[in-house]
Parts: sequence; structure tokens; C-alpha cells
Amino acid sequence: MNLTRRKHEVRLSRLDDLTDELVSHDRTDVETPFATEIRMKIGATDTLGANPDEHVGRLLDARVIGVLEGQGLDVLEGDRLHEGISLGVGADPFGSGRVGNLSRRVPLGQASPQGVLCLMVRFTLRSEAVVAFRRRTCLAVTAVAFLACSSADDAPAGAGVSAPAGDFRYIPEGSDLELGVAGYTKVMCSAVFVSGRDIDEALYTSGYFMMPESELPNVSRPMIDRDAQTLSMSYGDSVTRTAVYTGDQGCVLLPAGERAPFFDPVPVVSTLPPAESTPWPMGDLLPDEPLGPEIDRAALEQAVDLAFSDPEAYTAAFLVTHRGKIIAERYMQGIGLDTQLESWSMGKSLTATLIGLLIHEGEFALDDPAPVPEWHERPDDPRGAIRVSDLLRMSSGLHFTAPRDPDYGPNSGYPDHMYVYTGAVDIFDFSVNRPMQFDANTEGRYRNSDPLSLGYVIRRTVEARGEQYLTFPQRALFDKIGIRRQVLETDPWGNFQLTGYDYGTARNWARIGMLYLQDGVWNGERLLPEGYVDFVSSPAPAWDSPIYGGLFWLNGTGGMPVPQSAYYASGGGGQRTIIIPTHDLVVVRLGHFRGSGPGSRILNLALEKLMEAIPESD
Repeated sequence: MNLTRRKHEVRLSRLDDLTDELVSHDRTDVETPFATEIRMKIGATDTLGANPDEHVGRLLDARVIGVLEGQGLDVLEGDRLHEGISLGVGADPFGSGRVGNLSRRVPLGQASPQGVLCLMVRFTLRSEAVVAFRRRTCLAVTAVAFLACSSADDAPAGAGVSAPAGDFRYIPEGSDLELGVAGYTKVMCSAVFVSGRDIDEALYTSGYFMMPESELPNVSRPMIDRDAQTLSMSYGDSVTRTAVYTGDQGCVLLPAGERAPFFDPVPVVSTLPPAESTPWPMGDLLPDEPLGPEIDRAALEQAVDLAFSDPEAYTAAFLVTHRGKIIAERYMQGIGLDTQLESWSMGKSLTATLIGLLIHEGEFALDDPAPVPEWHERPDDPRGAIRVSDLLRMSSGLHFTAPRDPDYGPNSGYPDHMYVYTGAVDIFDFSVNRPMQFDANTEGRYRNSDPLSLGYVIRRTVEARGEQYLTFPQRALFDKIGIRRQVLETDPWGNFQLTGYDYGTARNWARIGMLYLQDGVWNGERLLPEGYVDFVSSPAPAWDSPIYGGLFWLNGTGGMPVPQSAYYASGGGGQRTIIIPTHDLVVVRLGHFRGSGPGSRILNLALEKLMEAIPESD
């Protein structure tokens, strides 16, 4: 179902007023669920009782039942309406208590020392056989209240607490297990329909990480419908999720209850001639010529052997280019040069490339304020200070919880960073409608909000020119550097999900690496602006150490046995496209997720040997 979300800010004084506010915004004229966000403060004199969850639940049940009956709706007697209550309390809901994420439960029982409670409630009405229209269409309602302390200007003396600037447009819905099944389903759909992998192999080596290992036995075997091109998985008897193969947009995770995405898939057709008859790098035809005399053939072969030396690494592809020529290439059994392999966050570097194209075309500049309309509606919105460069450096300051956050812990709730993969939400809307946590360019955090906000900029820019968005990467980039097919998947609204749901071949990623090795120039045509390669490969100033640039990782601390000037696209499960300018090398390693640890170890061994095989360039 399409979840309608509406922002609604009020000032209320007591807990009872909350229910009045919730039910007064009920919508009984539509069949889609909705959420209402409410900001309020409540006095410390409100009585929540010894069991506040049940107290609030019973109170809301009673109020909502009364309203629904008053509207002539049938209510199932003898059953509670709500599926669950999530409550949070504290003087600072966005401080150390991490109450800003409403998907978790926070115990009550303590009063604010300032005499004011910051209470948050998530209240979900049960949709199954609880309330029905007389015409027997189901009414599914989600009512959400976001209650925050008032600002220092109107808060009680001593409160001194304010919510972050901006609004939480979405609250993660569903339990960790429900969301885990959803992500697992999508990854398996892509393994089958995009990569053409064996389902038993894929179940063991990919996607499993979305679920706790102990819960995997409770997940059903995938139900694959080859005719409908769908894959579904269930957790026990309670949760079933489905992903659908759309063709050139890959697999799309469907919102619960939906049978199709909310966009029309578009064929992506390359204008390039057949790859098998076109010389590398614009095609796949390799010259029959010996290695250069400067290359140590024996050391090179040892490097390739090392990349596949541990079967637990599940290395799927290893490829090396030197001075633009492929000098080493090997694949796992069952994988070939045309296999579209999961690339995960290497897609972030692809986002940087598309942004670079638009900068070169004069659409905006690196230091321009990011052209996100939502951030410029109010002159006092601090998000208006976020620049394109801040988003590229993952230094926007947007409030977006992620497992890599130094303050992320067991009580932080389901991370926003992962919710973009499992929530089946509009990922662009989810990302740009976040409040600020830090001033722009003051704190570097690895969060999906920043590349997704750039994805939003790309879509708005391309469509404002009257161009087809879903074919833009192919015609603007891929056709120009010899890539005929790279599967860029989307959310249910047709937004590219390049933070992780992208699939490519080893040769495709080598071409992208070569574009950067050649300073953004391909066959004499400049595609990326002058200085852009230096920007993405230089340390982001807001990060604590020189490990991140502009949607590329840096070897600034020498984590890999290659020169510190090297930089790379990196994806979960050990995906790497490493650019080594000092040696005129591009190294691509692709593998399955379960082999991430061993894969990284033997990749370093292979790189060490590769440095022995290839001398520095003149």
C-alpha cells in the first residue's frame, strides 16, 4: 500500500489530548494507511501508571473505538485494536538516549529532572479483521505521534531542549525480523533473476546477513514464480515478502500487500556495437599480445592465485588492468565475464561519477548549495548550508542512524542506513527529509542519506531537462566507456538505489576505474570536470582520519599494501575497484558476502604480490 504521510505540528499539554489529536485526523474515506506526526510536550504531572505501554494502549483503543463507532464503522469486540505501543521518555530525545528512532522500545518509569517529559508514541492499529467499512473494504490505519520537548523559548524553566531542525517524515515500520526477511527476499530475487545464480548457493553466501543467524531456520525456502518473475520468502507463518524482477531495473522489493512497483519499468538499450567484435576497452575483444617486459609474469600469476587461494573467501572475479590493458582475469566456476555480480556500495562511487557528469555539464558546482528544494523552503533551515561537496564527502550532518556511527549501540533501534534496503520506502524522500544532527562539513559519518540525497539531485536535474531518468546512466556514461549493461536497481518508486542495490561485471568496474585513472577523460573526451578526480581522491576534511574522499575510500592510512595515494570503490562483502595511479593499475575484486573476511585477507596478499609484479610508472 502507498503510505500517505502528513506532517502535523501542535502544542498539547496533557496525555489525553494526544488521543484527541490522533483520532481527529483519522481518514475513513480512503483505503491506504497513513501516519500523522505530532510534536508536543506533556507535563510531568500526567499519570502513565506502572505499565505505561498498556496504559497508553488501552487509552488509545478506547478513544479510537469511540470515534470509529461514531462514524458508523464496525468494530470487532473483545479484541484490542493496537498491534503495539512504542514509548520513549527523557529530557533529550535526540541525545544520548537515542530516542529519535521510534522503532525501538524505551522503558519509562523515570521523570525528567526538568519537570517536563519528552514522550514519543508509535501506535499501529491492527488491520486484519479489526475495522472494516460496511462495503467490506479493509481499513488499515497507522497513527504515529512524535512528541518532542518544546524549544528553550517556550519550555518550562530549566528544560533547555529542542528537537533537531527538520522533520522525521518516516518512522521505520516493522520489527527487525520483518525487515530482515524483506531484505533477504530482495537479495535472493536479484541473485536468481539478475545474476543467474543457483538458489541454494545464493542462500548460503548472500543475503543471509539481513537476518540473525539463529533465525535463518525460521525463514522459508524461496518461492520462485518464473512466469510472474517474482520471489517470495516467509518468516514462520506471520510474514511474507515479495520482490519482482522488472527487467533492466532489476529486482524491486514490494511494499507489503503490493503486487507491483509504483513506476513503469523502462528498457535500457545500449547504442554500442556487439562487444565480442569490438576491441577492449570499448568492447570485450582482447589483443593477442604478450605482457610488457616490465611485468614479472610469475609474480602476476601468483597474485591471481592468491586472490582465489581460500575457498571460504568466495571470490567470484579478479581482474587487473595495467596502462588500460587487461593483464590478469579469472572467475569462479559458474561466473563469467558477463555475469552481473552484486556490487553493493561501490554504487556510491557510481553516484559520484554521475554527479561529476552533471557538474561538467554546468548544472551546478561542487561548492554550490545542494539543489534540494526541501532544504531551501525556509531561510532559517540549516540544511540550506549543505553543499554538493558535503554530500559527496558524507559530511552533510543529516540525522540518519547507521551501524558505523561511533555512538550506535544495541539501544539505537533499527538503523536508517539499513532501512533504505528493507523498508520498501521512497528512499529519496526518506533521505532528504531528515533533520540536522551536526553542522554541515563538521562531522564525517558513513551514512546512506548523503549519496541518496545526491541521487535525488540527479533525478530532479535530469527530469528538469526533459530527459528519461532511468536511461540516463546508460546514455550519459556507460555507452561512452564501453559498458553495455549494468543493472541499477530501484526502490518501488523508481529511484536508483545506488547505495547498494547495483550489479555489474568485473570488466564494467574496471572501465569505471580506468575513467578515474585517466583523470575523467575517455578516448579524448572529457567526461568529468578538471580537478574532480583530485577532489574524490583527497581526504574529506570533516573526517577524523584520511580514509574517505568523495564517495570513494582512500588508502590514506595504509590499510592495503599499495601506495597511500590509492583510492577505491568499496562494497559490502569485499567488493573493490582499486585505482593505483602510481602504477597505472586498476584492480577489481568481486565476491559473495559470506566470504567478506577471508576475501579481504587474501586480497591484501594478492595486492602485495601484485606490487612485486608491476613497477611504478614513469
